[in-house]
Amino acid sequence: MSQYILDARTAVPHFPGIGRYVSNLALALTPLLSAGESLTILDVPPPSALRDTSACAPELEPDARLPGTTITTPVSPFDIRQQWQIPFLLKRLRAGAAAAYHSPYYLMPYRTTLPTLLTFYDVIPLKFPQTVPASARLLFRLAATLALRASNHVVAISNAARCDLISCFRVPASKVSVTPLAAAARYRPQPANEVGRVRQKYRLPEQFLLYLGINKPHKNLPALIDAYAQLASRHAPPLVIAGAWDHRYPQANERAAHFQLDDAVRFLGPVNERDLPALYSAATLFVFPSLYEGFGLPVLEAMACGTPVACSNTPGLAEVAGDAALLFDPLSVTEIRNALVELIEDRRQRARRAEQGLARAGLYSWQATAQATLRCYRQLLE
Repeated sequence: MSQYILDARTAVPHFPGIGRYVSNLALALTPLLSAGESLTILDVPPPSALRDTSACAPELEPDARLPGTTITTPVSPFDIRQQWQIPFLLKRLRAGAAAAYHSPYYLMPYRTTLPTLLTFYDVIPLKFPQTVPASARLLFRLAATLALRASNHVVAISNAARCDLISCFRVPASKVSVTPLAAAARYRPQPANEVGRVRQKYRLPEQFLLYLGINKPHKNLPALIDAYAQLASRHAPPLVIAGAWDHRYPQANERAAHFQLDDAVRFLGPVNERDLPALYSAATLFVFPSLYEGFGLPVLEAMACGTPVACSNTPGLAEVAGDAALLFDPLSVTEIRNALVELIEDRRQRARRAEQGLARAGLYSWQATAQATLRCYRQLLE
């Protein structure tokens, strides 16, 4: 018997991306398990973050359960007690069977006694130290170093993230594999009635440019506002900025106010996960000017919905988008503006980019991610 224990305790609303990763991975893993293999989910007590379909697990219905066996513990990844209580729990769960432990985050128990796999996403605190307090940078480097030392193997979400991880932490290349993310199956071109419903719900015009994501400094929203401001006299479609908002970073709002773009730039705020496919489908184009991404899932989701994409040419995004997106230098406001003008004014290019994006998104799947992850589990137990 082989038991794989997937730690979902960090899948909380504060980190919705991890919840999406864990839920989609678990759903895709279950059909791939052979006889004698089982999946156990280590979760926090109800109400579980993985049941919160608006934030973390859009693939699950509100009353659905993740596949496999779910074990709950009140000890969160932010609690020092996890360093002794979680290893004890893992030892009890093992019950004599061969078992491997998978942590999707670097805040984890650092002496598990089980073969351990770690998922690593990015090194933003090290790449953009000016955006993170010194204490947080120190904590990140310390916790990440401990997690990497405690793990038998590591999976990065892109080749770019793998290179950053190896470079920043001097991890042996042989210890790091790549298991890319994917757009969930529900991200596909939406029917007209669904697009109309979302357009009416959020009072969206027929034509608009879309950005989806948080407003943290590395997302580069002030540069996007500056670039868009240069289009105001060209009767460009409105710019809709959607996603969670961190009020510590008001720079994008301030730039929009500076250019008096109240009617042209709309800050939509958080959008229900169930509405996202139709929101992508409704947009004239999707723009993503981020300075750094470990993967860039919104780009892939937009492509899967048939929306033409313009995005940064940074390594993580260029790797995901390939030739399907119109790439630009995110440090150049002029290049961002030119990319927007090119796609706004060239209907044929928008159609071509949309078609290429659909094909590109089709190269990624959670089944492939789960297969690669399962290979890592099995190798840990060999």
